[in-house]
Amino acid sequence: MGQTITTFLIDGDPKGAQYVMISNKRCQMYIIPRSNLDVLKRAELQTPTFYILLGEDDNAKPKAYIGETENFRERVRDHDSRKAFWNRALLFISMGENLTKGDVQYLEYLGIKNARESNRFVLDENKQTPKAPNLPEHLRDNMDQFFDDVKFLTAFSGCNIFELSKSNEKHLFHLTARGCNATGYYDAQGFTVLKGSIIANTYTDSFHLVKHREAFIKDYIDNENGKLVINCDTTFNSPSTAAAICCGRNSNGWKDWKDEQGQSLDSVYRKSLE
Repeated sequence: MGQTITTFLIDGDPKGAQYVMISNKRCQMYIIPRSNLDVLKRAELQTPTFYILLGEDDNAKPKAYIGETENFRERVRDHDSRKAFWNRALLFISMGENLTKGDVQYLEYLGIKNARESNRFVLDENKQTPKAPNLPEHLRDNMDQFFDDVKFLTAFSGCNIFELSKSNEKHLFHLTARGCNATGYYDAQGFTVLKGSIIANTYTDSFHLVKHREAFIKDYIDNENGKLVINCDTTFNSPSTAAAICCGRNSNGWKDWKDEQGQSLDSVYRKSLE
């Protein structure tokens, strides 16, 4: 079923502040670069808000902070002085009737819970997972539906912080080389290597992604009896980067990833278009 999305560029800059709405839905998302916090003067942003700060630090895995506030303009002053990592904020408000303090606390609870289950972002500044506030059942149901729209808009913005694997719906490909035993799938986001895949313990002398692989091992790998096991589904920009990181050597992922029938990724997704 199709969806109509409206995006408004507040200052006319496609990389600047903007807001995004789903047709006939209450949920409205503001995307605000840290360099353009003046937009927070808007009256509608002086209301209870669920928000996500997004950025990076020295880790391979991207970083986020999830929170709620009754006035983000006031709250962001503290984040601007105390949190160095973030470069943009996603703010979620309700068009029409404002959210309540209990509403945004419940959204924060759902956000942190879902992001920890996804395990795609570092959440080390969210020290604890909050308990669900005691909302009446009908209000919880409303906020569950609202959070579905939050997840949709977050994904629309290019952020996969809440994305859970749907590998059972995907065409799976495998890679076994130099001791690795990895499985993944290709889609619009890139190539995703599944949790539980085993990567090679070493890399070759000619390998050109040494620092990238070392950072990946630090953030995404558990050592289980000498085996390097990926601890969450991980999406790479290209199949070749995914294959190289997994097998510890330079790789053409389009040829090296193969499905159960022995077909390469190239033959399934490229040659099918010829």
